[in-house]
Amino acid sequence: MLKYAPRSRHPHGDSLLVTDEPSDNGNTAQAASTPINVAFWNLQNLFDLNASAIAADFEYTPVHGWDRRALQTRIRNLAEVIRLMFDGDGPDLLGVCEIESARVARILIDALGRDDYVLAEAEHPGLAGLDTSLIYSTRVFDSDQTAAAGHVADLRYATQDVLEVRLKVRRNQCDLVVLVNHWPSRRCGSPEAEALRMTAASCCRRLVDRTVKMSRKEYLQLKDSELSLLELQRRWDRNVLVMGDLNDEPWDRSVREVLRGVYSLEPFDETVRLSRGALPSYKAYDTLAARLFNPMWGLAGMPDSGTTSNAGLAGAAEPTQLLDQFLLSRGLCLGLSGLQPQLSADGIPEVNVFRPEVMRTRRNRPREYRRETRAGYSDHFPITMSLRVL
Repeated sequence: MLKYAPRSRHPHGDSLLVTDEPSDNGNTAQAASTPINVAFWNLQNLFDLNASAIAADFEYTPVHGWDRRALQTRIRNLAEVIRLMFDGDGPDLLGVCEIESARVARILIDALGRDDYVLAEAEHPGLAGLDTSLIYSTRVFDSDQTAAAGHVADLRYATQDVLEVRLKVRRNQCDLVVLVNHWPSRRCGSPEAEALRMTAASCCRRLVDRTVKMSRKEYLQLKDSELSLLELQRRWDRNVLVMGDLNDEPWDRSVREVLRGVYSLEPFDETVRLSRGALPSYKAYDTLAARLFNPMWGLAGMPDSGTTSNAGLAGAAEPTQLLDQFLLSRGLCLGLSGLQPQLSADGIPEVNVFRPEVMRTRRNRPREYRRETRAGYSDHFPITMSLRVL
């Protein structure tokens, strides 16, 4: 397979070089203690070259300077940052948004120079574009591609707003459900925009519930036994990782109330229990609220800890906003099903905003891509975390 040649940290050329040499980045065998590195990044309008209604609306057309040479430069710059992640090892799992097509995603994968990267694909008939995508390492994960699904929450643009992918960790065969999100923009700042984000949060919330809880039909078919209780608890403790540009901060209603993202481990004491020696009624079971732990709260008190500078609302001098987030199911947060985030000294899952020097401005803001100069990276910093295999 043709691979894009590795480049220095500060590219200045106008085209991508290709080589027939196979990539040798990384070893095929991983030590048992090696963590799984996870990242998410809003790539800022990474459009294909094919004409589309969305590209025209955002003026990403040849008339406005979006041509093959511009795409090559952007791909090269984005790949440069991704390769710097995790001390140069790169992520094992990379969620992205604002990417228009599978073709562009594959060009990005080729530019990363790793032959173990695969694009998780979902059927999306009638959609105008991908928007959300997931790249994973086949050294670390297997994937049931037939189980991947794209979900549309914002009908203004028929794009894949939530991507659902089911993965299996090769090392211990545990399952991981990944939900990659991109919620409607804050740019107009209207109540209608907030309502659209609440709708997207509700869509993601339903996918989480569907993963960790049984449907009414499934529940009513259970026999009243300890084995059934064990099955309910195993499902309740499934690994679910939500990631994405939510266009709201952790304390906003869409994340805190609708998605039920919390910064406390206390709600995770709630489990499925017998009621007077029998399974609870379906009505009682249905009221169980599957909450998600939001580790991004830990960054909230730090100066300039956000992922984007203003999202089109605040002035250039305003603090950064923490719009890109990870959220974890009970099972994943507590390490109940084979995976757990690396923890801080206080026992809290560790997350980071990745700010390499090459993509920081003098004011520590993201160096966004500008078409007029064909320079820059994205208007968002990536976020990163690592998972331990138990």
